[in-house]
Amino acid sequence: MKVGVPTEIKTDEYRVSLTPAGARELVEHGHEVILQAGAGEGSTIPDAEFTAQGARIAPDAAGVFEEAEMILGVKEPQPDEVVMLQPHHLLFTYLHLAPNPELTRGLAESGAICVAYETVVDERGRLPLLAPMSEVAGKIATQAGAFFLERPLGGRGVLLGGVPGVAAATVMIIGGGVVGQNAAFIAIGMEADVFVYDRNIDRLRELDLTFGGRASTVYSSTLAVEEMLPRADLVIGAVLVHGARAPYVVKRDQLKLMKKRAVLVDVSIDQGGCFETSRPTTHSDPVYEVDGVTHYCVANMPGAVPVTSTFALTNATLPYVLALADEGLEGALRKLPGLKPGVNVAAGKVTHPAVAEGVGVEFTPVEEVLSVTA
Repeated sequence: MKVGVPTEIKTDEYRVSLTPAGARELVEHGHEVILQAGAGEGSTIPDAEFTAQGARIAPDAAGVFEEAEMILGVKEPQPDEVVMLQPHHLLFTYLHLAPNPELTRGLAESGAICVAYETVVDERGRLPLLAPMSEVAGKIATQAGAFFLERPLGGRGVLLGGVPGVAAATVMIIGGGVVGQNAAFIAIGMEADVFVYDRNIDRLRELDLTFGGRASTVYSSTLAVEEMLPRADLVIGAVLVHGARAPYVVKRDQLKLMKKRAVLVDVSIDQGGCFETSRPTTHSDPVYEVDGVTHYCVANMPGAVPVTSTFALTNATLPYVLALADEGLEGALRKLPGLKPGVNVAAGKVTHPAVAEGVGVEFTPVEEVLSVTA
């Protein structure tokens, strides 16, 4: 199979979807790797490292899309890329389609098969391709929140860990999954007063053991959230419903409960955001203010640390990339059944139920589409 790796063109995105090690594995399996010139530079990987492992360099994205059968990406395709997709393409990347009807429509009209990293599951129902970027985003969330609490950047002027004689800041993390756990680890390390909210009691028990009593765990009722908002200096939203639009856990009218110049960090922004007042921002322009509260809603947080993120991502995706290249989609689905929920769009149909509900279109099971295309 011919595997294409275009340069990421989303604003402030520096990751690349394949490392030289990944290219080597594909080549050794008998596949061709076509890399857009400079695709790895944002992650400090020059073209020469890819060609040394057998990859070929194409001068531009058009050359990659024209040759490749499978397109590997990091972020969702931008409009200039969507128009280059063809029915014979298999796109494998993060998509986050539930809050994005326009992109979903464009992918459906392309006729391509579009597999989303974030909805692939493993044998235990976990999200193995989302997890590494969730780990990165969770850690960045706390770092960013601490940074924007500084007074010259518009924050309250609070040091997250405090000092002897002065209380630490209060960090409220809503969502106890991979993002929330990693956000808490950093907040605990910075000696903040940390509270993690979730609706899964078993998960709260796991976190309580994991944190060793260094953070408080709280059942996430509406009242419990409202009671903490007046105390919180930093609130991190880390809510995830597999493939679906994120629910709002802080509404606009609840902002008045918060301290002036407190900080909200919305890690759920890729899935529409879990604060009602959230809207996507970029690393170049990361924050804005609503009702006296600073909002940090960067839609590609791991893109800020591409050296770490690129290698973490390829470590997770490579087994699935190899299966798709070796076996084709149907063979890969038999070998790795957890790929099935990853198929979000295929042959003009939306094939993930949460995405279909999010964008308001009819859901078509993957099996129906594959039987017709076969």
